[in-house]
Amino acid sequence: MTSRATPEHPARHHHRWRRDLVELAALFTAVAVADIVANSIAHGPDGPVLLIASAVALLATAGFHTWWSRRHRGAPPTASPSPADGARTAAGSAGAPRATDRKATTLWRMRTTVQDEPGTLATLCAALAHHRVDILALQTHPLADGTVDEFLLRAPEALPSAELTRAVTAGGGSDTWVERADTHDLVDAPTRVLTLATRTALDGAELPLALRQLLGRCTIHSLPAKSLTGRRLDGRPPVEGVLEETVMRLRDPSGGAITIERPYLPFTPTEFARARALVELDARLGPRVPHRSDVLTLPEGNAITVRRADTGDLDAAVEMHGRCSSATLGQRYHGPIGDADRYLAHLLSPRFGRTLAAYTASGRLAALGHLLWDGDETEIALIVEDEWQRRGVGGELLRRLVGMAAEAGCESVYAVTQSANTGMVAAMRALELPLDYQIEKGTLVITARLTPAPAPAPAPPLPAPPRGR
Repeated sequence: MTSRATPEHPARHHHRWRRDLVELAALFTAVAVADIVANSIAHGPDGPVLLIASAVALLATAGFHTWWSRRHRGAPPTASPSPADGARTAAGSAGAPRATDRKATTLWRMRTTVQDEPGTLATLCAALAHHRVDILALQTHPLADGTVDEFLLRAPEALPSAELTRAVTAGGGSDTWVERADTHDLVDAPTRVLTLATRTALDGAELPLALRQLLGRCTIHSLPAKSLTGRRLDGRPPVEGVLEETVMRLRDPSGGAITIERPYLPFTPTEFARARALVELDARLGPRVPHRSDVLTLPEGNAITVRRADTGDLDAAVEMHGRCSSATLGQRYHGPIGDADRYLAHLLSPRFGRTLAAYTASGRLAALGHLLWDGDETEIALIVEDEWQRRGVGGELLRRLVGMAAEAGCESVYAVTQSANTGMVAAMRALELPLDYQIEKGTLVITARLTPAPAPAPAPPLPAPPRGR
């Protein structure tokens, strides 16, 4: 056990005496030097002058030091730049865009697959940063042999998509997919999913639209449980659904199946789980349609009530078919008139679209308007009882259906009718939207564009004529 030197230990006393002796010796030496200097100045011929000059010099030095300290009090200390700071400054001066260039940016959605190893994401982000690409949002989709990273990027407008893809490939990404994004994509994933869940909870017809907005550009088909002839259709998936790369099949809560296809980009297990959660929410809530109705007064003074319709209006729709002429049914259904009633259960189901019904003041159904989800397209259709035609009922339903399609994000709607159906043609023209017409064997397809067509690219300037010498 080693002993420690405490205040009472003899070693501490020896060190203290030696230090005291050194301090006394230094004091005596300083006094002797001061006495010698004082005697020399006092007994010399210029002693008083030297004392006064020394005092003035000391005062001048003190004043100069005070002035210099006040002048440089706010200046930051100057330090030599580190090698990292020098490299950062050089990179910034060489590659920093001007203020005008920083504003010219483009939003991109990008998805790529990386190895599930430490540092791979950092390498990919560094490759994007080299091209001055800003990462606004990131989602990860774990896979069995890697990870799919989905980015929302803000890149310089001058950076083409091919160069962006090459940068991602150089950073370790593979199977890269890039497409333009817009400001709607700036909403983070949890907020977007909650918004879609709320829309689905309020309206059963929102499920196909919610799935389309959740999964991006895709084609959605709803297969009913029974055909129009009443035959049971096979192919209903199990409760947990089926995922086959670019095809997703889910069990429809109302019967049948929902098939989602996206050939250009495989689905991930994360996307499959989100889609299945939306379908399960729809199944728990059951059939539902917003209970909203508007009472409108027609130009001739009659009042009609317009509201959403569903399968609960099936009996009223069958009775309306019985009051319609063969020509009216033929213009609407383009097939055997005897099969018209069989389509109603499909048309009135919220799973396949939205339906508006116009009821008279006496409670009789006078017209139906359908907005049908046809894969990745949207069809619009009308049937108006003969007695109520040419009175503005069909036009009112058509305007409301087009407004619902625009709210759902549809780029266009199309109507299939006969070329002799001048009433439908006039109602479509009254929308004052760009229309495209296609006629084939007496069938007329009218497409209305709800979003403006992209502006054509500017033509390259003509080369200047050669100058003569």
